[in-house]
Parts: sequence; structure tokens; C-alpha cells
Amino acid sequence: MRSAREGTRRRAFTGLWVAALLAILGFLVIYPVLMLLLGALTDTNPVVDGIRLSLSHLSIANFLAVLANPNVGEALLNTLIACGGGTVIAVAIGLFFSWIVVRTNTPFKGFIAAASVLPLFAPPLVAGVAWAILGSPKTGLINTMFKWMGSDLRIDLYSMWGLVFVFGIYYAPYVYMFTSSALRNMDPSLEEAAEISGASAFATLFTVTFPLIMPAIVSGMLLSFIVMLGIYGIPAVLGAPTNLSVLTTYIFKLTNWSPPLYNTAAAVAIILMMVTGLLVYLQQKLLSGRSYTTVAGKAFRPRSLDLGSWRWLTFALGVVYLIIVVVLPSLALIVAAFRKFMFIRDAASLFDMRQYSLTHFESIFDNPLTMKSIYNAIEVGVITAVVGGALAFAIGYTIHRTRVAGRGAIDLISTLPVAIPGLVVGVAYLWAWIGVPGGLYGTIWILALAFIARFMPDTVKALSTSFLQIHRELEEAAWVCGRGMLGTIRTIVLPLARPGVLASMTLLFVLAIRELGSSLFLYTSNTMVMSVLLLDYYEGGNIGKTAAFSLVQTVLLGVLIGGANWLSRGAAQGNVARTG
Repeated sequence: MRSAREGTRRRAFTGLWVAALLAILGFLVIYPVLMLLLGALTDTNPVVDGIRLSLSHLSIANFLAVLANPNVGEALLNTLIACGGGTVIAVAIGLFFSWIVVRTNTPFKGFIAAASVLPLFAPPLVAGVAWAILGSPKTGLINTMFKWMGSDLRIDLYSMWGLVFVFGIYYAPYVYMFTSSALRNMDPSLEEAAEISGASAFATLFTVTFPLIMPAIVSGMLLSFIVMLGIYGIPAVLGAPTNLSVLTTYIFKLTNWSPPLYNTAAAVAIILMMVTGLLVYLQQKLLSGRSYTTVAGKAFRPRSLDLGSWRWLTFALGVVYLIIVVVLPSLALIVAAFRKFMFIRDAASLFDMRQYSLTHFESIFDNPLTMKSIYNAIEVGVITAVVGGALAFAIGYTIHRTRVAGRGAIDLISTLPVAIPGLVVGVAYLWAWIGVPGGLYGTIWILALAFIARFMPDTVKALSTSFLQIHRELEEAAWVCGRGMLGTIRTIVLPLARPGVLASMTLLFVLAIRELGSSLFLYTSNTMVMSVLLLDYYEGGNIGKTAAFSLVQTVLLGVLIGGANWLSRGAAQGNVARTG
């Protein structure tokens, strides 16, 4: 009898648990997307005018108007060219450096591996600002140096080529991560067999090695393309001076016209979401249907090709990449932040210390919005990290450590935001909450909830590895000792998964602080965050203030990431000590 009561109580608790998670995910993901879709299908505001009136005005007129609008077609074409060109460069760089690191005897491979992923830590808006300082056709530092050297060579990054270049160099790490892992896990006997058959090392590379890791190459290519589709900061900086629109910047323009065209913006956002969703679907299909088996049961080491004296050339290319993506942009930001005026006549003027001061830093910190935006950004980051981390832990535990009914639906809904760019999340939350009296709009919480929804797939995926590393025997031992589900989580699962939990919360915190797309539609004068104020400084035409604030944001992120890594390492060592 007692056992039956416990079983009934456990089933009731499980049912409530699953219902609560589905309700939270419905509130965070399903409701805003449905409001966005309804807004795109009507000429009313479903929240302000009522669902009934909006349903009576359903039509596809907005979509027809958008598809017939040449500006939308131009923005879509520019998006595809920019993202397609950027992806080609990203694949070339990522594949080349993964081959260097995994399959050659290039010296200092650890250094090149670190350089290959460093661009991931650069906020897109800061990267765009740095390259605007370097590659402006009139005042860019690179053109100034060319002129000083007497060269007629000029570069113009305020163009499609500039957009393609910056996209390509900053999103190569996505390809690198996929292909380096595939190369590391590939059995080298397949390449040895090709060379025994008479193929040269070069021919083996292109006829055996790269074809065998083609699924990884295509996956990295699709992921980098998807990420570029949703980026707002880089096109906003490099495309604005020449009115070069992509879909993300065009959506923002629609909401800033007078009167704002929210319904049209919703329709364009739905189109962008559909393109992204199709690409995510293709990527998932590709990952689930890998037909190239390159990992065997026997142990092996990745094959290392002796490049001879050419290995110093490959090392030099790694150094050049580091200089292009890290050193030059950082120097540009430092020069612009500390220099009184950006007019630089020649190289001697560049090194004239009388031209440098703290004026721009004093100016930004004299602005009360600066400290407010920093405080808001940190507050949003903390809320996002704590609430989002706890929710992701609950979702990850339910998906990976239980067999309750409904966990498939939880998995599906929590994964959906991966196909929704940040800008679209911002538009969706705007539709969902702008007209609700006494609601979330205008508070710091709406930003945090949008970020939690936006980055839910990343957080759950990051936590999944920690859950899969914990053997079920440990939980079963706790149950045998009389611990309930919550007691087992508190005393067994949470302590062992603590490094992964801290890493996931750090990831959420960093992503929340640098997120721009969602913030643009949800901030108010009281809830302005750092990324929005940074864009505001840039659009105000003050490069010095923009560079100074970019450095402040970069240093803040660096300190936070370093501190979080230190905490995670301490947690990991603590766990090793306990389990040892």
C-alpha cells in the first residue's frame, strides 16, 4: 500500500515537473514566436488590438508586399552574397589551420590552435568598429600608411568586399572546430593506403583526407553561414556609410521609420527565420546521417606530415592570421581611443605622444549613461546566467537523466531558438510584450528573458556533456540509500556537474553582455545596455568615444572570462579531489 502511494506521488510530481517546464518554455519561446507570426499575417497589433480583431484580419498581404519590394530583394541578395562569400573564406581559413594543427609537424601548433579560435571572443560590433577604423576609405589607418609609404594602393571596407572579408576572418573558428575534430578522429591508415598506391601527399590530401571529412566541412560551413545570417553589428557598421543593407539591418530600419512598419518587419523577420530554420534542418540532417566512417575500434594517432622547411611558412601564416584578427584591430582601437583627433598625417604623427590623452575615456565616463549601461549589462548578464543556467540544468537533467513522458517535447522546444536569429527574437518579444499594460516591456527582465530564450540551445548543449559524463550508478546508489530525486540532484549530480554548470553560466553571461540584435528592440532609456550604447556612440560619429567604449567592453569581458575560468578550474580540481 505504501509503495503504491509513493508511486502515485512520484507520477504526480513527474507530471507537474514536465508541465512546469513546458509552460516555461511556452512562455519563453512559443508565445513570442506565435505573436510574431500573427503580427506578420495581419495589419493590426495582436497584443494592443486584441487577438480576435487580429484573427479577423488574417492575410498574406504583408508577405506579398515584402516579396514584391525591391529593397527586400536587394537586402536578401546582399545577405546571401555577404554570408556566402564570408563562408567561402571561413572554410578556407578554418580547414587550412585545422590541417596545420592536426596533420603537420608545424612548430608551435598550440599557439596556432589558440589563434584559430580567438576571434570567437570578439563581439561582432567591436570587430566591425575596429575594421572601420582600419579600413575606412578616407581616414582608415591602413590607407594612411599606404599613402605615407607612397603607394597608390587603397582599401575600402565600407563595401560588400569589406563585409565578406570581416565575416570570413571572424567566423572561420566554427569551421576550424568541426574539421580539426574530424581530422583528429580519422584513421590515418586510409591515407597511408593511398600513398602506398602511388598518390603524392598533395593528391592524398584532396582525394582522401578532405573528402572523408566532408560532412564536418559542410557542417562547419552551414553553421558559419547561419551565424552570419543573424549578425547585425558588422553590417550596421561597415554597410551603413554606403547604404548597403542586409536583412538584419533592413528589419531594424523598418522599425525606425515614421510610422514604424512593425507588421512588415515581422514578415521580413519570419522570412529570415525560415531561411535560418531550413539551414539548421539541413545541418541536423547532415550530422545525423553521416555515411563516412573514419573512426575504427583500434587505437591510433593522427598522422603527422613532415613539411620540411615549409613548416616555417605554415607557422608564419598562423602568425599573420593572428596579426590580422587580433593585433591590428586591437591596435586600431587603442590608437583611436587614446588619440585626441583621428587625423593622422603620416607615421611620425602616429607615434607623436603629444597627440594622445585620456579625453575620450573621460568623456564617456562623464556621460551618466555609460555607467548605467555597464550596470544594466552586468545586471542582465547575472539574471540571464543564474535563471538561464538553472532552467538549462532542469531541462538538461530531464532530457538526459530521466525517461519521463514529454521530455521529447521539452527537447524540441528548447532547441527551436537555434533557428531564430537574435534580431528576430527581439522583434518577437517586442510583439509579445509592447502593448501589455504593467507587463515586462521596459524592464530589465524582458532583456534577460529574451537572452535566456535566445541562448537556451547553447546552454543545454554545453551542459549535456557534463550530464553524460556522470555514471548512472552514482545516482542509483543514492536512491538505494533513500535519497529522493531532488536529494540526489543536490548531493550527487550538481556537485559533479559543477564545472560544466559554471562554464554554461559563464557562456550565458558573456553572450548576454555582447548581444546586440535582441537588445535593439527591447531596451528603453532606463534599460540601455553596453552594446546598444556602443552602437549609439558609433552612429553619433565619434570614433574616439566608440573605440574607448569598445576597449572598456573588451577588458570587462576579458576579466569576466578569466575569473570564470579560474572558478571552473577550482571547481574541477575540487571534484577530482573528492572523487579521488
